[in-house]
Amino acid sequence: MSRDETYMRLALKEAAKAYEQGEVPVGAVIVQNDEIVGSGFNCREQKQSPLAHAEVIAVANAASFRGNWRLTGCDLYVSLEPCIMCVGAILQARIDRLIFGCLDPKAGAVQSLYQLCDDSRVNHRLPATGGILAEESCALLGRFFSELRRKKKSTSDTERWPSPAEGA
Repeated sequence: MSRDETYMRLALKEAAKAYEQGEVPVGAVIVQNDEIVGSGFNCREQKQSPLAHAEVIAVANAASFRGNWRLTGCDLYVSLEPCIMCVGAILQARIDRLIFGCLDPKAGAVQSLYQLCDDSRVNHRLPATGGILAEESCALLGRFFSELRRKKKSTSDTERWPSPAEGA
């Protein structure tokens, strides 16, 4: 197993924590010299915060652990291609390298919709590698959203207005 796969498996473990709490299963770990210096998983619902993405939490934890907002010498592993906000945080933190699992065609800001990590207009750029354990990441996300749709359907079936034939 490659180094990238090893750390991506740890990011997927973080994603599983989000899944267990009913959150969109995305997890992230930040590694420096083969030591995890920060980790996080999505907890937007729990914290009721649009900022509580796995990557942002991992960056904040790593900065706190290191006592420095500059995370040079660090690699970030995340199970899903980061969004615009998260890539912004990654760039601001001066992360050296980004490794992610599956693409996010609706919000991805590394390859899918935008290519912010390579954008010459920003003052920091970093190499990004996608597709590491993508099948596992996509499967976890797919299972989560299938269950969510099933729950919403069963809830909407029981909480509907009665038809005129049923009497109101």
